[in-house]
Amino acid sequence: MSTSADILKKHLIFNLAGTLFLVLFGAVYEINSHGVFSYYMIYAFALPLVFGVTLYTILLLIKKYPNRVFLNLWNSAIAAFSVGSVFQGVLEIFGTTNALSIVYPIAGAALTVSSLLSLIVFRARRV
Repeated sequence: MSTSADILKKHLIFNLAGTLFLVLFGAVYEINSHGVFSYYMIYAFALPLVFGVTLYTILLLIKKYPNRVFLNLWNSAIAAFSVGSVFQGVLEIFGTTNALSIVYPIAGAALTVSSLLSLIVFRARRV
């Protein structure tokens, strides 16, 4: 049986792996982009690092364990923002635009709000 701390550690490791993947992906893509760069691509790794690794490390240190719904929605928001950042970076390096690039921030924001609402709902049920 997994405890809340174990579940949070798994999410922390998942976000750390995602951060490392985005660092490597961004570096390889920038090397092969023939001198063209995009800040969206360069800093895509910062999203899972700050909102995943850092947040989950702090939560583990202060021993606060959010519910599973929050964790899943929060990780989905991080993924939406990260994929959107990489997508925008690819478009900038390629030198084009796409109307669908607005979908990622909207989806990420909706997932972020949903995850925060889940915290409120689950805290209200405990009381």
